[in-house]
Amino acid sequence: MIPSVTIVIPTYNRAHVLPHAIDAALGQSHPETTVMVIDDASTDDTGAVLARYAGHPRFVGLRLAANLGTARAKNIGIALSVSDAVTFHDSDDIPHRDKVLRQARVIGNEGIGAHPCLNWQLADRKPGTPIQVGAALTHHELILPDGERVEIRRTLSLVDDFFPQLQMAAGVPGDWTHVNSGLFHRSVFDRLGGFADCIEEDREFRNRLIMAGEVIWVIPEILLTKIETPDGLTQESETDYDSARRQADRRRVWDAVNRWFATREVAPVPIDLSGVRLLECTNPRLCACAPLRTLTGTDMEWVA
Repeated sequence: MIPSVTIVIPTYNRAHVLPHAIDAALGQSHPETTVMVIDDASTDDTGAVLARYAGHPRFVGLRLAANLGTARAKNIGIALSVSDAVTFHDSDDIPHRDKVLRQARVIGNEGIGAHPCLNWQLADRKPGTPIQVGAALTHHELILPDGERVEIRRTLSLVDDFFPQLQMAAGVPGDWTHVNSGLFHRSVFDRLGGFADCIEEDREFRNRLIMAGEVIWVIPEILLTKIETPDGLTQESETDYDSARRQADRRRVWDAVNRWFATREVAPVPIDLSGVRLLECTNPRLCACAPLRTLTGTDMEWVA
C-alpha cells in the first residue's frame, strides 16, 4: 500500500517565492498528495497567494493570527493532517516530480525486514521481523545566493551529533542530509511527538528519531532543489549558522544527545496547540479542522 501524503509548507513573508514551491508540490506524481501551506501570520502578499490556490481540490491554506515560528507551524501541520505520512518543504524548495512518490513507496513497502547481519537489538528489534520504515530521506542540491550549485549527498552526516570524529571529510560547510524534507510515517509522531520550539528543530527531531531507534531510509538520489535566498533563516545574521541564537539551540540539542548516551532515554515532545488562533482554512475537508482537537486534547481557536 502506498500511503497518502501531506506536504506541509510553513511560510512567513515569502510571497515572492511561495508560488514556485506550491506549484512544484501540487505537481507531484503521487496522486494522493495534499499540499498544506501554513501562513505564519505573514504581513506581505502571502494571503493573496493562498487565495489563488483556494479552489484547488488538493490544497489547504491555513492562516494563523500570530507568528509562532517554524517549529510550531510544523506541529500545526502534523496535528491537522489526515494523511498516512507527512513531509515538510520550505517555501523556496522545489521537489522533483517523483520525490514524494519515491518516498511514499519506501514508507509503504511491507517487504522490508531486519536482516540478521545487523545488530538490531540496539534498535529494540528482532532479526528477521518486518520493519516499518519511519522516515524516508533523499539527497538534494543547494542553490546558494551567489549562484553556486552544491550537491548534498553525505548520508554519514546524519550522525554528526553522535560521532563528530567521522565528519572530517565533509567538505562544504552544511554538507548534510536534510531531514526537513523527509517523509515521516504518522506513527512516528504518535510515538515521539512533534518539533521542539527552536530554530534547530530539524536537527533535534532527526536526533530523536535516531535515539528512539526509528528506521531511517535514505534514497541515494537528488530529489529536491533547495534555493537559499538572502532573506532565508540560514542566511540572515540573527539566525545563520554562526548566530548566538542558533549556537544556543545547537547546545540544547547536543545536551539532549549527551543525556541519551548516559541514560538511553528519549523523551517525546508533546504537540500542544493550546492558544493557537486560526484565521482561515481554505479547504477544511482535507484536514482535521472540525473539530479542532489537538493531540494533547486542547482546542485550537477559530478567530473568523
